[in-house]
Amino acid sequence: MFGLGAGEILIILVIAFLLFGPKQLPEVGRQVGKAVRGFKETADDLRKSVEPEINLIQQEVKMVEQDFQASMKEAEQDIENITKGPEKTSDANAKA
Repeated sequence: MFGLGAGEILIILVIAFLLFGPKQLPEVGRQVGKAVRGFKETADDLRKSVEPEINLIQQEVKMVEQDFQASMKEAEQDIENITKGPEKTSDANAKA
């Protein structure tokens, strides 16, 4: 729970008991519980609204990566054709 150990939680409860007294402590606990619940709901709503956007961006990145890899293969083939091209021409001239 928030990275607190049992000792820290006990100290917090004792301080809260001393500050608010036994009559107000249950109401303070309810208010804190409502606040924590509201925070969790807001975080979940935010996560649900952001996840589709993240998935869309990941798909776009994959498409760009695939396009890049295809372009690299084409460039490699072009370089290979350029480097092999003159050799074939000089071999043909040498035979003739």
